[in-house]
Amino acid sequence: MTLNLDDHWIWDSWYAHDGARWHGYFLKAPKSLGDPELRHFNVAQGHAVSDDLVTWEHLGTCFAPAPGPAWDDCTTWTGSVVRDGDGLWHLFYTGTSRREDGMYQRIGHATSRDMHGWERVGDGLCLDLAGPNAQLYEVEHAVGFWHDRAMRDPWVIRDPEGDGWLMFFTARVPGETEANNGGAIGLATSPDLVTWTLEPPVFSGGFGQLEVPQVFEHGGRWYCLFCTAAEHFSRARAEATPGGPVTGSHYLVGDGPRGPWRIAPGPFLDGALPCERYAARILETEDGLVILGFRHTTPNGQFGGYVTDPSPVVQQDDGLLKVERPSLAAE
Repeated sequence: MTLNLDDHWIWDSWYAHDGARWHGYFLKAPKSLGDPELRHFNVAQGHAVSDDLVTWEHLGTCFAPAPGPAWDDCTTWTGSVVRDGDGLWHLFYTGTSRREDGMYQRIGHATSRDMHGWERVGDGLCLDLAGPNAQLYEVEHAVGFWHDRAMRDPWVIRDPEGDGWLMFFTARVPGETEANNGGAIGLATSPDLVTWTLEPPVFSGGFGQLEVPQVFEHGGRWYCLFCTAAEHFSRARAEATPGGPVTGSHYLVGDGPRGPWRIAPGPFLDGALPCERYAARILETEDGLVILGFRHTTPNGQFGGYVTDPSPVVQQDDGLLKVERPSLAAE
């Protein structure tokens, strides 16, 4: 009963609840490409709805790259969806341009009344690595040192410490001699979801990239879920990880949404070699926390390309998280 399409691969996904049912948004690309590695630059965003995160109704494509030339005419990648106080829904997404061969990522903004038909706000661009705090990020593509100029996967929440909004995103910091120690979680703030100010990163180190961040509070504790690959562990983090590096999703623990954040101690939350589930999200349901993400590698070694059924997540007495059914080998 997974979120699966016959003719498209699915990978990164994000979710919103409208008060009655779940809306799942996801990256998709046609299987007619033949090679799943080609999916990244042949992407659109799909939309499906569900009452239980298990049985899904696919509603089709809801967003796609802009006609060129445009800052987001190459890809429209992973994002998040929130609703403002007036009931308008906001999509924040990652965009890249053909002019830059998709190597420079920026963050865009679109809105919708029905959660399906999205319209860009202006030309869509709402945040770039610019302004007084840009120097705290890896602003230029460090060709030969890292594979892209990272600024993607926006995750937007209301600011629990004020009247505005917080945006977290995947980024990198400059000045690291080890590429795998430069991964960061960036931050921007907004009073109205339209005007954004780039702030200093809230975390860096340990990994070359911390993809698809999701910041949330549960049981009075703050968490930042992220995903990364075994080859992107720093040397120090690889040595400190019980069982060694794996690919999947882990998390930071913090004193609040702005941190300070630290890598959760102990075992990696939801990882394996080869990777089973990637780009996971943790959702609050009536039955407690669950985790779901896309199936990366199947038991026969093929790319999965579908969203897994949710697995329960337990908040232990020490505040650390545990996936009750971490292995997907039987699916």
